[in-house]
Amino acid sequence: MTAGCRVRACFGAALLAGSVGASAANFTAPPGFGPQLKLPAPQQSVLPTVNIAPAIGWPAGVTPTPAPGMQVTAFAGSLEHPRWLYVLPNGDVLVAESNAPAKPDDDQGIKGWVTGLVMKRAGAITASADRITLLRDRDGDGVVDLRSVLLDGLHSPFGMALVGDSLFVANTDAVMRYPYVSGDTQIRAPGQQLLALPGGPINHHWTKNLIASADGKSLYVSVGSNSNVGERGMPAEERRAAIWQVDIASGHSRVFASGLRNPNGMAWEPDSGALWTVVNERDELGDDLVPDYLTAVDDGAFYGWPYSYFGPHLDPRITAQRPDLVARARVPDYGLGAHTASLGLAAARGNRLPASYANGMFIGQHGSWNRQTPSGYKVIFVPFKQGQPSAAPIDVLSGFLDAEGRAYGRPVGVALDQQGALLVADDVGNLIWRVSAVP
Repeated sequence: MTAGCRVRACFGAALLAGSVGASAANFTAPPGFGPQLKLPAPQQSVLPTVNIAPAIGWPAGVTPTPAPGMQVTAFAGSLEHPRWLYVLPNGDVLVAESNAPAKPDDDQGIKGWVTGLVMKRAGAITASADRITLLRDRDGDGVVDLRSVLLDGLHSPFGMALVGDSLFVANTDAVMRYPYVSGDTQIRAPGQQLLALPGGPINHHWTKNLIASADGKSLYVSVGSNSNVGERGMPAEERRAAIWQVDIASGHSRVFASGLRNPNGMAWEPDSGALWTVVNERDELGDDLVPDYLTAVDDGAFYGWPYSYFGPHLDPRITAQRPDLVARARVPDYGLGAHTASLGLAAARGNRLPASYANGMFIGQHGSWNRQTPSGYKVIFVPFKQGQPSAAPIDVLSGFLDAEGRAYGRPVGVALDQQGALLVADDVGNLIWRVSAVP
């Protein structure tokens, strides 16, 4: 880790120590949201609760519902399972059209069969397009007028990061490097592998995300767990449930933070310079356990998985406990609601939305499957002050479910475009939504 990163991490920790208690006292958030959560007792059953919104797509003339003072339009349509977004310095938007790879050993037994039914109902059982598409709005009207396949033949790609003249792509099993020149609409050169990532025939959480350090020397890579709570044994979790730091020059990597069940979105908080992430927590402990969360990520920190959650709360299913790890398990900064599947994360600084959205984080919540009452299925905003969450969440884009509980769409990745509008990848609606201020 660079000296500058150490300073930023320490500064973020100091802010946390000084402001969490005050934040908790200053606002009331819905159950499962906010700092210092009061968690219910865990509930276990023989069969898990399975209730996922069946995917139906968007009827003609129907759109999500934006917050007051905002409007939403379709930025680009006719995509194939768009999952993740990355905006290049010249304003071009990259979208990873991707789905899970073959995982033959993750589909065995009754639980695997149930999972397959859930994914099919949710519209997630489709072949992966395995490509990154470039979208360009040449006239600046908020609608794509040029699209091109930038890269294809990938392997369930997800995260993207541009560092200098290198475009890095996180496939499900490797970080790849490609040459890039500003304005390129297609990359024909073969990629070079920077490092291998955990994959294989199980690969339970397949999405791998990337973010570059400010100095361009390091990549941070999110790698989810290979199970719900380590039921396949901890050897199967080697270097998983973690965020890695990778030296770009050498490809050397190390675990930066661990005990993060399934980290996805990552963003740099502009005031503290700290790395933040959203994490999908464990399932099958009841409707209100365990909340997903938003947290700052400190070098060397451990966040509980699989032994405990939200600090010292022991998971009753874990028979071989690790009290030494639980004793130092960090309490996440901000709960995001149970089973919301919070995936997308974008720092708000620099947007041109209403002033109340100037400082904080946008979060794409893909939506629940292990909850009787659906949760998530929307994009929210968490306000920040002095580098820390400071208020209750605000719904930015909702209306992804119809009155019968069916899903028109499911939001995933979020990003700010060059004009300061918010882009949202919808992998069920197969389009990108654009949220902007009402003129």
